[in-house]
Amino acid sequence: MTRSGETDEDDHLLARIAAGDRAALARLIDRHGRGLRIFAARFLGGNADAEDVVQDVFVAVWKHAHRFDPLRARATTWLYRIAANRCIDMRRRRNLRAFLGLEDVQESLADDRPDAEAHVSARAEISAVRQGLLLLPARQRMALLLRVVADFDVPSIAEVMGTSRGSVEQLLVRARRSLRGHIEKPQNDTMPTGGPHRDTGRV
Repeated sequence: MTRSGETDEDDHLLARIAAGDRAALARLIDRHGRGLRIFAARFLGGNADAEDVVQDVFVAVWKHAHRFDPLRARATTWLYRIAANRCIDMRRRRNLRAFLGLEDVQESLADDRPDAEAHVSARAEISAVRQGLLLLPARQRMALLLRVVADFDVPSIAEVMGTSRGSVEQLLVRARRSLRGHIEKPQNDTMPTGGPHRDTGRV
C-alpha cells in the first residue's frame, strides 16, 4: 500500500471511529499502537508508563475522533501530537511524585489495588496536589512549578526568580515538606477560612 493509501485508510478509520465503530478503533490500534508505544517508551524511559500513554491516546481518539480534520493534519500527526502531550503530562506528574518522594509508596500499592480503586486514588491525589499548591506561599509555589513543570534546575530557577541558589533550595525544601504533608493527611480537612497563605517576605 502506498503512503497515500495508508493515509486514506487512517482517515477512513477515524471517520468510522467517530461514528462509533469499535472494530475501526481496533484496526487503528493494530496499525499504530506499536509505534506509539516505542515513541512513548523512548521519551519516558520505561515501558510501563508507555502503555499508559498509548491507552490514553486511544481513549482520546475514541472520544474525539469527530474533531479530526484530514484537511488540517495527517492522521499520524494527530495521533503523535496526542501522544506527545500525554508524555509531557506524565513526565510532569512523575517529576512531581519524585520531588515529593512518593514513588516508593505508589509502587508498593499499585499491584494490590483494583484498577477502579487505583483510578479513584489517583484522582484524589491530583486533587490534593492542586489544593496543596494553592496553600503554598507564592514563592514556594513558583519555585516548585519551575522545578517540576518547566524542569528547570536550581540555577535556572534562581535566575528566573532573581534570587540565590541557596534561597531556591530552601524554597524547594519547604514546598516539598508542606505539599507532601498536605497530600498524606486525611483529605476531609477543609481549607482554612483565611484562604491561601501569603508571603510575608522573600526567602
